[in-house]
Amino acid sequence: MGLKIAVVGATGLVGEKILTVLDEKNFPVDKIFLFATGKGKTQEYFKGKKIRVIPIEGSKIPETDIAFFSAGTEIPKRFAKDFEKNGAIVIDNSPAFREDKKVPLIIPEINPEKVKDTKGIISNPNCSTIIMLLPLYPIYRRWGVKRIIASTYQSVSGAGREALNDLDLKRDPPLFFPFKIDKNIIPHIGKPLETGFSSEESKMLMETRKILSDKKIKVSATCIRLPVRFGHSISVTVELKREFTIEDIKKELNAFPGLVVYDKPEDSKYPYPLLVEDRDEVFVGRIRADPIFKNGLSMWIAGDNIRKGAATNAVQIAELLYKEELV
Repeated sequence: MGLKIAVVGATGLVGEKILTVLDEKNFPVDKIFLFATGKGKTQEYFKGKKIRVIPIEGSKIPETDIAFFSAGTEIPKRFAKDFEKNGAIVIDNSPAFREDKKVPLIIPEINPEKVKDTKGIISNPNCSTIIMLLPLYPIYRRWGVKRIIASTYQSVSGAGREALNDLDLKRDPPLFFPFKIDKNIIPHIGKPLETGFSSEESKMLMETRKILSDKKIKVSATCIRLPVRFGHSISVTVELKREFTIEDIKKELNAFPGLVVYDKPEDSKYPYPLLVEDRDEVFVGRIRADPIFKNGLSMWIAGDNIRKGAATNAVQIAELLYKEELV
């Protein structure tokens, strides 16, 4: 028997991709409700059929089993509880509930057991956190990690459709970014904090500690926006707690689900955005010992921010809920 599903923010980049991934995975959907948060499309396609999209404002909240939210921070704060009261487990892609101790923050390959802790809302982590932690987790599990230094090189699609239009239309002045993104970079993502870091960088520290259940691990991130359409890349250097060999690191990564080791620099084989676009796997390469720490390791990671960084991870959480008979 299929489930009743809602997608709030169905006309956005992530909302549309959630529909695609649900279809690709043949997720058991009996009925689907699509909601938009503003003016725009009035219909979307799901399994080849036209589905009406209605505004969330002023609409009656239907009874559903799972409600996906990909609609910024304020919309889930206003409407998630209404869906929960009507029987849904909410899977939210925004930061709205990530810091709430009662709300699980889940990457299914890393902490699937947390799905059983849900009280009605589950948070999807930040796209860069997902893409960074997927290859770091098998290393963390075997060798331990003291600290992480990460520089992210994030595509404009991570900021939404209007940001993507700034790039595609070469807008100058832009409508979304503070200055043009075409042939440029913006070395700051999110809101500025008193620490000098940005909110995007702060998320990577908080979320890493919560997902790994490790309050001691240290994370320093610098987040940068590039004129790339899809795919986030991350340069990561970590200090491990124990000695390692590169051969063993690669074996551990190769054995972990959802990862592709793509590491032959002599043949120009290393991860890059166009390689990972529209792929669910996270790619890792440039794997090397780093002399900056006693047990230092550096690598280059890339993944599609709209798929594994958002929509695919959300649907995988829904699959866990279904598997554990929680819906």
